[in-house]
Amino acid sequence: MSQVIRIKCGTGNCYLVAEGKNAVLVDTGSRENLSDVIAVCDKYDIKLILLTHTHFDHAENAAELSRRYSVPVALHRADDELFDDYSKQPLMSRGMVGKVILTVSLAKLGGTKVKRPDDIIFVREGDDLKKYGIDAKIMELPGHTIGSIGLDVEGRDLIVGDALDNWVCPEKAHLYFNSDAVERSAIKIRNLGERMIWYGHGGPTRSQEVRRQSPIIRTNSL
Repeated sequence: MSQVIRIKCGTGNCYLVAEGKNAVLVDTGSRENLSDVIAVCDKYDIKLILLTHTHFDHAENAAELSRRYSVPVALHRADDELFDDYSKQPLMSRGMVGKVILTVSLAKLGGTKVKRPDDIIFVREGDDLKKYGIDAKIMELPGHTIGSIGLDVEGRDLIVGDALDNWVCPEKAHLYFNSDAVERSAIKIRNLGERMIWYGHGGPTRSQEVRRQSPIIRTNSL
């Protein structure tokens, strides 16, 4: 059975999905988190790095970690363009929390260029990661970025990147490129049924906690 291991990276998270010693790293944190991520990853045989999207706080260490562990970096093709220029998918926000997060994020995004890894593979909806040693499937969750993805692990755990967040309480993304797509991705997650939800920001919750606690995501929208 695969285990999801949370690696706290400041205000964000990355994760190891491990089956014995084999592991896939999901997201990589930003530069200041590199040593913390390596400390955990060095205990495992890393087979793949998977990016839920290519914003700096999820992808800044991808190129270096790919070289260190001699593994490819997997992402959705639609997010490849963000290595060159974040303005190709400008972010908007909702609510006061979103405005604060967006202000801080834009200050960082404006001066950050994430190095594109040399070894990239593209993944899409339904791709499984069994050849990398874990029982998990890719789920497309667009909205925060066009190519945002999640990872459904054994129908039990769901890593959602920034499709949902838990900054204050569990709810749909405060920052988005496409608000309608964020809503559709939230509905898609709801329709999966029971999961442990692992967020890009905030601690994990059961999926029913998202529906119960969030003032934004209600029964008919998640």
